[in-house]
Amino acid sequence: MEFTLTTKIKATPKQIYKSWLSTQRHTKMIGSPAFVSDKVGETFTAGEGYISGSNIELEPYKRIVQSWRSSDFKDDESDSQIEILLSEEDEETTLTLKHTNVPDSGDQYKTGWEEHYFAPMKAYFETLNKN
Repeated sequence: MEFTLTTKIKATPKQIYKSWLSTQRHTKMIGSPAFVSDKVGETFTAGEGYISGSNIELEPYKRIVQSWRSSDFKDDESDSQIEILLSEEDEETTLTLKHTNVPDSGDQYKTGWEEHYFAPMKAYFETLNKN
């Protein structure tokens, strides 16, 4: 199973990219502990260890590709993959998230991305970018 989600965030692609790949900023951005790296091949965890994976490809301020799994995955299920594309338009960034190789039981991840990432990210960047 796979799906694509798109949202608009009032931040630059650089702000989103750097926050996604920074332990301190990722934690603030989603409001829950995360340990991340900005280097290809290094691992990450988020949501108090609920999510884990590693960085596969990093194209600064444009694209992030990561292996991804949650603690709900069965041991015999392979990692899924997320690809995040960032494009700026009129002081906003369109974030497109493509989540592939999701277990068939993974419909809840669509809602999870909206509730646990996109909504808190919008609030975080609105506060951060107030004049």
